[in-house]
Amino acid sequence: MPGMADIQGSYDDLFDAVPRALAGMLDAGDAGASVAVFVDGEPVVDVWGGFADADRTGPWQRDTITNVWSVTKTMTALCALILADRGELDPDAPVGRYWPEFAAAGKEKALVRHLLSHTAGLPDWDGPVEELYDWTSATARPAALAPQWEPGTAAGYHSLTQGFLVGEVVRRITGRSVGEFIAAEVAGPLGADFRIGLPAEHDHRVALAVPPPSRDEDYAASAPGDSSSATSATPIRLRDGNSVAWRRAQIPAASGFGNARSVALVQSVLACGGAVGGVRLLSRAGCDRAREEQFAGEDRRLGMPVRWGLGYGLFGGAFGWGGWGGSLVVIDPEGRMAVAYVTDQMCDPADDTRGMELVAAAYDGLKGLRA
Repeated sequence: MPGMADIQGSYDDLFDAVPRALAGMLDAGDAGASVAVFVDGEPVVDVWGGFADADRTGPWQRDTITNVWSVTKTMTALCALILADRGELDPDAPVGRYWPEFAAAGKEKALVRHLLSHTAGLPDWDGPVEELYDWTSATARPAALAPQWEPGTAAGYHSLTQGFLVGEVVRRITGRSVGEFIAAEVAGPLGADFRIGLPAEHDHRVALAVPPPSRDEDYAASAPGDSSSATSATPIRLRDGNSVAWRRAQIPAASGFGNARSVALVQSVLACGGAVGGVRLLSRAGCDRAREEQFAGEDRRLGMPVRWGLGYGLFGGAFGWGGWGGSLVVIDPEGRMAVAYVTDQMCDPADDTRGMELVAAAYDGLKGLRA
């Protein structure tokens, strides 16, 4: 097939539309990416291609990893779901039960599920970027704030704050950071190459983010349709995400490093009723909790209608989430499928259909598989 020479890895022939779609994106100018589709906990697509750097000198390798930005939220949410399944965390409990300082400034009725569903009223990070790298400061800041609305009554995407809020609850319960919890309880047992708080020995494998065409390292994240948050909150620039400080830090809403294989492997736990490869992380009921609708309506920060489950966006019968620049994961429990796309090539969100094209291609393969 034309262009397919650039694609490495393996795939089931029924799913050949997926590598073809990836090849088309690379032919159209994308730097590099990986795509994985897991069905029944097994990879039916595990492919990658292109380059791991903006200068296009180093090829994207099997073990190349990159910042998945807000796809990280699905990993942090999974930690909370595991603790809920074990009875150690009650999503309906006030946050203050686990984190007493959080109950300040009118937040005594804010519940754990409000943190997971972006309805807690603390959507904006207004501290300096450097403070994101210091856990104590980054969690104390939102804990001291008054909510912008009554928790639970509205949703506004907590693009950076959500990870610190959920992550501190995880830490108060377990005594471990989210990164430590994932290593010990999730990625470790599954053999998944995913980390929050990346040790230096992995730096050589990292593909730094490449700005969209005609943009540079000052390219900044902003919530579409919401001018107020862009002015009141600190914009995160691409150069921040490419910094060593960002890699080392635990920013559980946005600083996870992995590739499509590792993201799809971990999240296929939720597609398969809680167990993959003989490793059980959750009961089936614990998996179903992810899909319990917490909010449906206009999101005040995203400026569009959303349905929020417990830490995941809900899309019909599927759920998942995407990251700034294009990476995404979609989980389909009925099809027992997880699809992940992880790329170093950022794209303006308004123009970015890449992830959804790959998901559609994966569904075509699933139809053939189940026929």
